[in-house]
Amino acid sequence: MAQAKAVLKNHPTSPRKMRYLVDTIRGVDVEKALNLLRYSSKHTAKDIEKLLVSCISNWKQANEGLREEDSALYVKEIFVDGGTTIKRFLPAPHGRAYKMRKRSNHVTLIVDSRTGAGVQTDAEIATEEETPETEVAPVEEVAAKPKRAPRKAKAKKDKDEETTTA
Repeated sequence: MAQAKAVLKNHPTSPRKMRYLVDTIRGVDVEKALNLLRYSSKHTAKDIEKLLVSCISNWKQANEGLREEDSALYVKEIFVDGGTTIKRFLPAPHGRAYKMRKRSNHVTLIVDSRTGAGVQTDAEIATEEETPETEVAPVEEVAAKPKRAPRKAKAKKDKDEETTTA
């Protein structure tokens, strides 16, 4: 089973705001992630929801004949990178100007199936049966060195002995 990928480029939101939303759906099942995005109050949630739906359709095209309900799809990876930054100036007091940065970001989403990880093909099983098992030579045991007491504890013992003898 192949994983699917979808990319959203130059979204006009700061990467920091987008990462806040993206962190909530990382590693979550697709159905739960769609519900989280659908009922989120963040303005970027609609765009991430569209991206997730697009990624699911990409997975369906790559894995024809498999149903998404049976495959247990989940958000394998999702990350946000900084996009282009548009720089503008705002008027400020005393004839000065403040820099204003209009940031954008790129979001990459990868969806995979949980059930496909443990399934082996017939060719993999055949190669495992043909390879002979090799015996592992026993490792010689190394004699452990006795541990020393920490210096502070040793110095404290000496002080205690001096006070008890005096």
